[in-house]
Amino acid sequence: METKQLEYMIKIADEGSITRAAARLFISQSALSQQLQKLEAELGAPLFRRSKSDWTPTPEGQVYLENAREMLRIKQKTYTLIADMANRRSGYLSVGMTPGRGSDMFSYVYPRFHELYPEMTVEPRELSVRAQQAQIRRGDLDIGFVTLTDNQKTIDEYITLFREEILIALPERYPVNEKYLHTEDPYPTLPLTELRYEPFILMYKESTIRQTLDQIFREAGFSPTILFETSSNQTILSIIRAKLACGMLPYHYVRQKPEGIRFYRLPFRPSWNVCVSYQKGAYLSKAAKDFIRLVKEYWT
Repeated sequence: METKQLEYMIKIADEGSITRAAARLFISQSALSQQLQKLEAELGAPLFRRSKSDWTPTPEGQVYLENAREMLRIKQKTYTLIADMANRRSGYLSVGMTPGRGSDMFSYVYPRFHELYPEMTVEPRELSVRAQQAQIRRGDLDIGFVTLTDNQKTIDEYITLFREEILIALPERYPVNEKYLHTEDPYPTLPLTELRYEPFILMYKESTIRQTLDQIFREAGFSPTILFETSSNQTILSIIRAKLACGMLPYHYVRQKPEGIRFYRLPFRPSWNVCVSYQKGAYLSKAAKDFIRLVKEYWT
């Protein structure tokens, strides 16, 4: 099934520039321009509004692109179904993962997956949750491993692998009131109000965890003093270890037992979802299901 013309038009739309699209497609700009002009002449309508800074689809272009993406999705589903029926163990799988936890997960999963599918090409992509959601929606990413709350999900498909608790992280020798330490739980329960006057380091506002953290502070009845905002959980650990601030982290980082840091549970045990996501209506191949199974094995 020849679909190059569909892919060319989608790339122009995604890049917002015929110059960038041609570079990504490894063809000349003139060749791509000729393809576009030929298609527009055939359809009798322009597909893009041209400008030096940005190319945007016309109403006719929107219709074309929506159906082009659907045609590519059907093609991919068809080929994958036939490959599974024929029990082929070759092909291609793109996998999204978040920075930080993604590299640990991939290091565990990939060698085991490669034993099952030695001829399968796996493309790992380290992306934020929102970037993964955008690529999944466009059909550019087969599966993505994301961490989020229910109200942050898009219209695409989500399989919850498990719920993950979010804990308070303090410098190891932070003076916590003794009454909170008399417990057999390795993570004593500590009311957040005990840290009302302390500085915090938190993930940046656009991160999926920040919405949950802001809600935790609202329920505690105060707004935190924020010393630092970051996109890296490793930075949060470093700042806390240096005794500069307090923080909150998901259990993935707690179970690694970082030195110089002690963790505490919140009374109401806040949590979020660790999920795998894929495009709505897409077919999950056997290879994708096996990759998901190995990821769940690693995380749980």
